[in-house]
Amino acid sequence: MLDQRCLSPAFPVPPASFPSGQHEVDQFEVNSGGVLFQLPSTYRVCSSNFAHRHIDVGRRSRTYVPRCINRRFRFSRSRVWYRALLLDQHQSSANSISLLARSDKFVYFDTLILVVFDRIRSECPSVLHKVVSIQGDVTEPDLALSEADRLELATKVNVVFHSAATVRFNESLKVAVNLNTLGTQRVIQLCRDMHKLQAFVHVSTAYSNADKKDVHEVVYPPPANPESVIQCCQTLSDDALEIVAERLRGKHPNTYTLTKALAEWVVAEQADDIPTAIVRPSIVTAAWREPVPGWVDNVCGITGIMMEIGRGTIRSIICNQNLIMDLIPVDFVVNTLITVAWHTATYRPNTLRVYNCTSGGMNPVRWEEFGQLTHRHACVYPTSHVMWYPGFTFRTNRLIHKICESLFHFFPAFVVDLILRLQGSKPIMMKISQRFQIAAKTGEFFALHEWNFHCDNIQALIRDYKDQALFEVDVTQMDWDMYVKEYMLGIRKFILKDSTDTLPSARRKLQR
Repeated sequence: MLDQRCLSPAFPVPPASFPSGQHEVDQFEVNSGGVLFQLPSTYRVCSSNFAHRHIDVGRRSRTYVPRCINRRFRFSRSRVWYRALLLDQHQSSANSISLLARSDKFVYFDTLILVVFDRIRSECPSVLHKVVSIQGDVTEPDLALSEADRLELATKVNVVFHSAATVRFNESLKVAVNLNTLGTQRVIQLCRDMHKLQAFVHVSTAYSNADKKDVHEVVYPPPANPESVIQCCQTLSDDALEIVAERLRGKHPNTYTLTKALAEWVVAEQADDIPTAIVRPSIVTAAWREPVPGWVDNVCGITGIMMEIGRGTIRSIICNQNLIMDLIPVDFVVNTLITVAWHTATYRPNTLRVYNCTSGGMNPVRWEEFGQLTHRHACVYPTSHVMWYPGFTFRTNRLIHKICESLFHFFPAFVVDLILRLQGSKPIMMKISQRFQIAAKTGEFFALHEWNFHCDNIQALIRDYKDQALFEVDVTQMDWDMYVKEYMLGIRKFILKDSTDTLPSARRKLQR
């Protein structure tokens, strides 16, 4: 727990509001008085200085923002970067951190080895000993919590962040509903038992209403009643459910956006008597500043495409380059989550607040510009794993794309694999190309459509919360050129494990 003496008079604690990705779903809790964070694990939350900045922020802050003192935090593992960033964010402000996980050792060590915690390890390693694991699972009734653990959460948790989810676009409806929709219902049931709950923040997605062009910060009625869908998933056979899923999806591109829409309605209907907010991030990408610029830990979505552009293995992409893309760096998402929790607990709005955590309406960038920036920085900061000089084209003509895909993706991959076989090595390039093809196919919908995400509540939050030096939530301050540069360097360093020492040789290799 952060010592009360660390708080300056300029940083008071409100007396009333704060009293004193994948399938493995794990949850962290920070034991001390009560904040519960439930987070995903394909984002993998980051921030090396955040926890340390809690120590001296009072000296320079004039904003009335409570820190998490005597709080408990819980994180769920379906998108890991959120988890890591928020965990790091609160390590110095809690007595202990409980990790609710399906597999103690995997999640525990997976979390603690992240680069996010490098600074903590070097400056205050004893903080890491606060982590304690607890068995639990959001896919099971009552979250598979023991009576003792459930009682502990019910009596000490103040704030809940829930974002445990499967983010696989091709997930079956049964699995997606169990994780994204029914899992949310289970968390709300737990929240109802929490005597000191001050805020429940549900992490959704900006694309939960992908069937709409204009997306306001409201909860829209889903295409079907969530309870009916849950009943179908529990009673129908898999074959029958596939037929139902096709009809249910309607204009939704996949089961992910559909079940997140259902989950939002569950929150609106069943959490109406507790202080609740919904945060909708768009496409979550590498860090803008925290823990370090460009930090990223996975090759999902945009990151994988940028990596392969840098390696020169992608020559054609289905995309309308004239549309606005919507990316949001992971540290902006985490800062927004924390700030929304503060706002919800402090002001206790009478109605459910929804926050579209997006960039398109406030700091837009088009696919064409982003692609040009990616190409430029891929050439200036090449990886030693480059296979071909970077160069690609956005296309909307599928026939031409298929021809280019065969000529420039699969044929070179086949040749490289043939050489590898002749050398006695294991062929991998065709497998990589096929994997990319599947990933690109699932993302085509988002590259061929554009949404107008209204951000009135986010802008009001920015006005209310002035201390951007502590938790930056204003995406208008981000420079896209600098961001893409750091993004490519981050892919180079954190994904491809290229040190800066290899840059000269990589540049020579690129010019051959």
